[in-house]
Amino acid sequence: MIFDVGPLEVVALAAVAVFVFGPDKLPRMITETMGFVRRVREFSDSTKQEIQKELGPEFEEFDFQDLNPKTFVRKQLAAHADDFGLKEIQDLRGGVAKDTHEAAATIRATHTHALDKTDDPHTGRQTQARLP
Repeated sequence: MIFDVGPLEVVALAAVAVFVFGPDKLPRMITETMGFVRRVREFSDSTKQEIQKELGPEFEEFDFQDLNPKTFVRKQLAAHADDFGLKEIQDLRGGVAKDTHEAAATIRATHTHALDKTDDPHTGRQTQARLP
């Protein structure tokens, strides 16, 4: 998993690696690095399995991602969303947005109609309105 590394950074890292290790040693270095990463993953996976085994059956559904504070907070908020009244607030927000859009449309329609034809206060006739 590469985090926040774009294609340009990957190309730059590859160029630096070629300069540092040389083109003849680079394939061997990549192979060794991949082997090291594989061993670290295997070690961490076996450690996770051992911990879950030691915790017992009551922690079978335990997910190590839950230890991440962001994940924990997100799950807690999702589980207790109704406790905070978020649904009601979202419904109110939707209603207010709908009313605002309807009011704006009515104002636009009224304003456009008023600009199209107005009564001349002196003659009582309808005339075309002119914008200032």
